[in-house]
Amino acid sequence: MITVLDYGAGNVRSVINAIETLGYDVKVVSQAQDIESAEKLVFPGVGSFGSMMRILNEKKLVEPLRKYLLANRSFLGICLGMQALFGKSEESPNIEGLGIFPGQSRRFQIQSAVPHIGWNGIHIKQKSSLFNGLSGEENVYFVHSFYVDAEDASVTLTSTDYDIEFVSAVQKGNVMGTQFHPEKSGKVGLKILKNFLSDALPAEMATRSIKTELTKRIIACLDVRANDHGDLIVTKGDQYDVREEGDVRNMGKPVELAQQYYEDGADEITFLNITGFRDFPLEDMPMIEVLKQTSKNVFVPLTIGGGIRDFTDKDGKHYTALDVASEYFRSGADKISIGSDAVTIAEEYIKTGQKTGESALEKISEVYGNQAVVISVDPRRVYVKTENEVPHHVLPTENKGPNGETYCWYQCTIKGGREGRDLDAIALAKACEALGAGEILLNCIDKDGTNSGFDLELINAVRNAVSIPVIASSGAGKVEHFSEVFAKTNAESALAAGIFHRKEVPIQDVKEHLKGKVPVRP
Repeated sequence: MITVLDYGAGNVRSVINAIETLGYDVKVVSQAQDIESAEKLVFPGVGSFGSMMRILNEKKLVEPLRKYLLANRSFLGICLGMQALFGKSEESPNIEGLGIFPGQSRRFQIQSAVPHIGWNGIHIKQKSSLFNGLSGEENVYFVHSFYVDAEDASVTLTSTDYDIEFVSAVQKGNVMGTQFHPEKSGKVGLKILKNFLSDALPAEMATRSIKTELTKRIIACLDVRANDHGDLIVTKGDQYDVREEGDVRNMGKPVELAQQYYEDGADEITFLNITGFRDFPLEDMPMIEVLKQTSKNVFVPLTIGGGIRDFTDKDGKHYTALDVASEYFRSGADKISIGSDAVTIAEEYIKTGQKTGESALEKISEVYGNQAVVISVDPRRVYVKTENEVPHHVLPTENKGPNGETYCWYQCTIKGGREGRDLDAIALAKACEALGAGEILLNCIDKDGTNSGFDLELINAVRNAVSIPVIASSGAGKVEHFSEVFAKTNAESALAAGIFHRKEVPIQDVKEHLKGKVPVRP
């Protein structure tokens, strides 16, 4: 029996699913006695440091947890669960951590994008059974803005390079922690979890130090909606039009396709519920069930977007966007994506320049951390004759307009691209970063379904305007488009849909093409 400390925030389902997949039963902590009686305790911390410690204190779990750890009992802290082992965090400087190891968590102050999101390697600093059966050259999945600054170097189990070398795993006796997510690190992560869950094993692997680097991510996107018969299907639009000869274009079943893409080597899976602006997610049980079923067998990060907003139902019951996001996280999502509502939130913020703390973006980011919030941008080109013709970020363009225009700006849209707003994509991205977004999913209506390549001008403009990661989307038609976007922009990842659904370009073909050109996960 494996005990999991679930304090009520974030995607704990994936950890439970991974443990059960490995053949173990799981008991979830509901009271202090559950910690005291645990044989092995797994603590998947998610969200913000302050929120985590506040909830642990409210549930009166801090002292039982300290007692368990000080007795050198078997423990694995994941991500924030590892950071909790230390005394404090710059994220919440007035709140004490568990204080088992001396040191604190610090925010990355680096040139590269923050959060650190994606697959990276590890330097193994001391022998540990945690890595038995591995070569030491594998990649594991990270998603964090803070890293541990350990005062006692002897507790450092592994380190990782991301502009600086930071602690990526710790161990002292039977107490272990990983900054990376084993439950989201595919078969490698399952092996690491299996090693921890097994009875005590001698450490096989010698220390190993190799240069690590963040890989470029290839993301498979599944646009999900109900067809005219009420069945939930994956579809694909042509410049956001998903109908073909009157019927909704059917590319397959979402759970089956997600499983296939995981096996094919996708680094992440994104679900976009494209009817979410009409259907309330907490009553959208099929979509929630898709997440639950997918997370049972897919051990890479899952993002869900569509309908994450405040809502009052027909009976007058009010749900906040945080309520909706929480339900998605509890159902297996690792990140949520906000689209149309991000535009209206940004518009209000730009008017005043003041954060209210009340917007959906701010509230979700505060509880779950900015690494869990993705902004999905749906812009279209608007051509203008001069740089100063409109009060927006106007860019020179090599792709001339219909009347020979050599400038354009990228107009944000809402409601699935059907309504344009007086806001450009660069202003939106900057505003959303200030409000707590951790990643930008950058679509392009003009490129959608064209197979003509990504809009490099748009991607460069947005990526140069923000310090958070950018996902390039819309327009991929062949493997060369992926190497082009990584060679000519600083995008951290690239997303595609139709070419994967139609099997025109398999994910492994993309990986093989990129090998030797940019760092990629095999």
